[in-house]
Amino acid sequence: MTIEERREQILELVSRQGYVAIDALAQHFQVTPQTIRRDINELDHQGVLQRHHGGAGLPSSVENVAYDTRQILQLDEKQRMAQLVADHIPDRASVFINIGTTTEAVAKALVDHKGLRVITNNLNVANTLSQNPDCEVIIAGGLVRSRDRGIIGEATLDLIEQFKVDFGVIGISGIDADGTLLDYDYREVRVAKAIVRNSRRVFLAADHTKIGRNAMVRLCGIDKIDSWFTDRQPSAALLKVLKKAGTTVHVAKKGRGSG
Repeated sequence: MTIEERREQILELVSRQGYVAIDALAQHFQVTPQTIRRDINELDHQGVLQRHHGGAGLPSSVENVAYDTRQILQLDEKQRMAQLVADHIPDRASVFINIGTTTEAVAKALVDHKGLRVITNNLNVANTLSQNPDCEVIIAGGLVRSRDRGIIGEATLDLIEQFKVDFGVIGISGIDADGTLLDYDYREVRVAKAIVRNSRRVFLAADHTKIGRNAMVRLCGIDKIDSWFTDRQPSAALLKVLKKAGTTVHVAKKGRGSG
């Protein structure tokens, strides 16, 4: 196992359990506690987990992982999910796409679609899709966040509320056990809520590491989502929540495909 593979598995364990002790990790991976401490120190430096005395836990519920780090985390999974989302959006559809590295991957997967009309509050999405001359891109006004080129604010909301589109594609930072979707920035969440309200069908693109992840701002319940595109089959308990909510799950498997 490479260092990168071990650190990715450490992240997965912390995401599932909330906290993992150094000694338990050392035993699990059959390496020294010093090796695990180095892994945790590096992952803490990247902002993807929080170092504690004797172990590691989830990051703070009030601050998201740095954008540059999110761009490379779960990259293969994001690309597979993005392609699966794109497969479910036909040519000549109208689409909202919000802020996030996963939704940016969806934009890349959509770039060869014909006749799309896209409304976005994400400059990276607009830059990607505007490369296709057959795609009409409308970009929301408002405050541009320098860290990720997302656009937020009252002007953003005003534009979103003027449209009713075929598909709303959103990302999220956390999914609670009861199906509540959570994020970090209430201004970003207000825009996402407007996208959910004004979309005929809502697609959520979120990998398995978002399950159980702490964030303090509530977006909506999973019942507002028509289809969730993810990279792993959810737990039996969460599947019950999804069935009750009427949300369809599409799992992007290696080599593409859904289930």
